[in-house]
Amino acid sequence: MAYKYVRICGNRRQAGVALGKLARPIMSAYLAQSGTWEALRPWRGHAFLDELGQQARAALPAVWEELEGLAEGLRLPLEDVLLWNCRGDLLHSTADGCTSVALRTADGARWIAHNEDGDPYLRGRCHLVDVALDDAPGYLSFYYPGSLPGHTFGANRAGLVQTINNLRTRQRHPGVPRMLLARAVLDCATLDEAVALLRALPHSGGFHHLLGAAGDPRMFSVEVAPGATSVLDTGPRYGHANHMVHAQTAGLAQVITDSSRARQHRIERIVDGWSAGAGSADLLAALHDTEGDLPILRMAADDPDEENTLATAVFEIRDPDVTLRVYDRRNKAEIALDVMSEPE
Repeated sequence: MAYKYVRICGNRRQAGVALGKLARPIMSAYLAQSGTWEALRPWRGHAFLDELGQQARAALPAVWEELEGLAEGLRLPLEDVLLWNCRGDLLHSTADGCTSVALRTADGARWIAHNEDGDPYLRGRCHLVDVALDDAPGYLSFYYPGSLPGHTFGANRAGLVQTINNLRTRQRHPGVPRMLLARAVLDCATLDEAVALLRALPHSGGFHHLLGAAGDPRMFSVEVAPGATSVLDTGPRYGHANHMVHAQTAGLAQVITDSSRARQHRIERIVDGWSAGAGSADLLAALHDTEGDLPILRMAADDPDEENTLATAVFEIRDPDVTLRVYDRRNKAEIALDVMSEPE
């Protein structure tokens, strides 16, 4: 199995502690082999990291409490856990990839699907966490060891669905770290609330958020970067890789890797070719496409971005229900979950 499924219940700190305990057995070895961690270490004690922490604590106190719990569960200094969760805000390029697609079908269903691409070391070492919180809807999310959930693929029990693609912006601005902001989106009850949150807070890094929700026919592609937030309706079909493509943000300074460029071109060609009868099988086929030297499904040991596909998620939104199915590289469904049901 590409991940382990775990249920967590409690308040913010308790949830963070539980997440930390899940990651504690492998965290030392994970960081030791990580080029990203090596690149981050010079930022220890830097005033800019302190500023990011202050902004996060002020803007998102509940999420900050989860981060404190995460550090406690990991038995690591809070500063180091904050540093790890600010990697995309401090470094221009990190090993977090991903491709996302959206489809609206004639029967009114909305589909959001996503390849979670990351450090190949994490293959089989991640979790799917099912978190019930005392003061928020609770959520399902793919969980990287030591990183707050939300910056991968997830959905909450209010029916809000979010997938995240890494954007490699070249700007560093004081603001709320992107991974904490992505976690906060999963506390939102509606699409409008999620978009308002993304518009309202200052951003220190860049992410692409693909958003949908039960009870709302819309789906949004949101590109967030320091000083900019662009929100587009996806229309009936949409694909996005790892660089900014909206008219409002495409001209901002960013790193566009060869893989991201190739996957963006390929996913656009695929979704443009879908017929009126396209459905879940087409979404999965798109994300498991292996055409070209730098394909959408990433399995190469010599991937130039040092990333491999760790899991593929397909969200089916049929009011009032949301279903998540997670697949491995062989198109085998490893798990199917009703997002709207509470963990026992």
